[in-house]
Order: sequence, then C-alpha cells, then structure tokens
Amino acid sequence: MVTIRLARHGSKKNPFYHITVADRSTSRDGRFVERVGFYNPLAKGNEEELRVDLDRVDHWLSVGAQPSEVVKKLVARARANATAPAPAAAPAEAAAAAE
Repeated sequence: MVTIRLARHGSKKNPFYHITVADRSTSRDGRFVERVGFYNPLAKGNEEELRVDLDRVDHWLSVGAQPSEVVKKLVARARANATAPAPAAAPAEAAAAAE
C-alpha cells in the first residue's frame, strides 16, 4: 500500500519536512516514490511555510494512496490557501508603489 506522509529533514531542533509518497513498509526518511511538497513549521518572515502540488496529491489519492493525519490537515490548509484571494496591499504600500 502507498501512503502520503512526512519525511523529516533539517537539523536538531530545526525541523523541515518533505511531503512524500512512499510505500508503507519503507522507513520514515527512506526511499520514496515521489516528493509532492514541503512543510516548514519554523518559517519566519517571508519564508514559505507550506507548498503542496495539489494536482499530484489528487492523482495519488485517486489511485488509492492513503494520507497520514497530518498530511490530511496540511493538504486541506493548502487547498484553502489556493482558493483564497490574494491579500490586498496596505494603503501605505499602494501609495508608495504609485510614486
């Protein structure tokens, strides 16, 4: 069976996770079939916290892959962010851009 799960990377006390599609019997950070995104729980400032290739996730779900509980939540959050409109620029930023 194929599962969509997190693989931990990064250093001690500085986690970084790849969202991977892997066979259920492989180790957490071992071989994988495809990498479909990443999650950086410690993102600060303009760093990107979450990126998920929703088309590939949908493909793997359609062929029977089972997501982990955390991946289900992250994919739902990515879908919500993808459908949400872009935030409007603050008035001060808009005035500075016009000059």
